[in-house]
Amino acid sequence: MFSRTNFDSNYYEQLKFEIMKTRFVLALLISPFLCLAHLNENKTELTCTETSDKNFHSSNSKENSINEEKYIQINGIDHWVTIKGNPSKPIVLFLHGGPGSVLSPYADAIYDDWKKDFILIQWDQRGAGRTFGRSAPIELSLEYFESNPLTLEQMVSDGIELSEYLIKHLGKQKIILFGTSWGSILGTKMAIKRPDLFYAYIGHAQVVSPAEGFNYAYQKVCKLTQIENDTISIQKLKTIGKPPYHNAKNYGQLLRIVKKYERDNSILAPTTWWKLPPEYDNKNDIQHRYLGDDYSFASYVGHKALGIQSISSEINFMKSGLNFKIPVFLIQGEKDILTPKEITTAYFDKINAPNKEYFLLPDAAHGFNESVINTQYKILKHYITPLITQ
Repeated sequence: MFSRTNFDSNYYEQLKFEIMKTRFVLALLISPFLCLAHLNENKTELTCTETSDKNFHSSNSKENSINEEKYIQINGIDHWVTIKGNPSKPIVLFLHGGPGSVLSPYADAIYDDWKKDFILIQWDQRGAGRTFGRSAPIELSLEYFESNPLTLEQMVSDGIELSEYLIKHLGKQKIILFGTSWGSILGTKMAIKRPDLFYAYIGHAQVVSPAEGFNYAYQKVCKLTQIENDTISIQKLKTIGKPPYHNAKNYGQLLRIVKKYERDNSILAPTTWWKLPPEYDNKNDIQHRYLGDDYSFASYVGHKALGIQSISSEINFMKSGLNFKIPVFLIQGEKDILTPKEITTAYFDKINAPNKEYFLLPDAAHGFNESVINTQYKILKHYITPLITQ
C-alpha cells in the first residue's frame, strides 16, 4: 500500500479507523427559537459546466419552484450541487462544515419550509460526499493524499467559481452566503475576496483561529472532566497532552471528548433531521461520505509522519479576516467549546463591515439545533432581505 514510504500499513489502517471513530462533525448542525440573546453592532467568463448523470435529475417539478440535483464541473472536477426553492427569490449558498461533513443528505429535513422564500444551494465541497465519490479511490492511501492535496486556496476558488455559475444560471445579481464551522473559513475568505458576488455573509460557529480554538477546547474539557470526575477522559487528555498535535488521531480523540461535553450541556437537534433519505441511504454514498470525511479531516489537521499538510495551521482571521465590504452576521452557541464565544466576540468587535450583528444562543453548542436554524431564518428575513429589496 505504501510504495513510497517506510511507514507500516497497519498503522495507517489504524489511523483511518481512529479518525472515523472519533471524527467530530465540526459543523454538524443545527436549534426552537429559544431565548435569543442578541448583541448588536454597538456592543451591535465562466468555466463551470453541467455534467449529466443518469442516476440524478434536473427538473422543475412544480410551477414556481426549481429542483435541480446535478454535477457541475468546477476547476477541473465534478461537484455535486442541489438547487431547490422559489426561482423568484434570493439565493442562499450553504457552506458545510468538517471539512468533509456534507449537509446535502439532510437539507430537505432541515430546510424544507424555506423553499418558498429562497433558492437553497447545497454543495458537496471538494473531497466531500458525492463530489469525493465521483472519483473516489477504493481505499485511502498515502498516494491518494499526495496526488490529491486539499488546499484552502483551491477550495475558496471552487466556492467563488460556483457562485459565479449560480448567479449566471439563475439570473441573479448576488448571493447570500452562509458558512458553518469549517464552512465559515471558506465563507470569510470568499466574502473578503469577492464581495461583489454576495449580499451578506452569515457565519455560524465561526472559526477565527483553529490553533487557538483547539487550545481553548483542551483547557475547557480538562476543567469539565475534573468537575465530573471523568477518569477515562482525564487519562485520555493526559495521554495526548496539549495541542498542537502532529497527527490526526490525537485531534480526533480530543474532539470526541469535546463533543461529549457539548452534547451533555446543550439542546440537541431533532433526530429526524439526521435520518437518511432513500436516495442517499446506499452503500456507495455512505462509504463516500465516510471516506471523504476522513480524507478531509486528516487534511484539515494534518499528519506529520505521513507528510499530510494541515489546511488549518496558518489560519488566523484576527490578522487576515477583519475587513468586509458586505454586512456580517455571526451566530454563536453559548455552549460551543470548539469555537467559543470568548474567541468569536473578540473577533466580532474588531470586524470592520457596513453592518454587523452578533447573536448568542444560550442552549446551542457547536452544531445545529432548532434555535440555530430559526436564527438563520430571522437574519435572512429581517436583516438581509430588506437590503436586497431596497
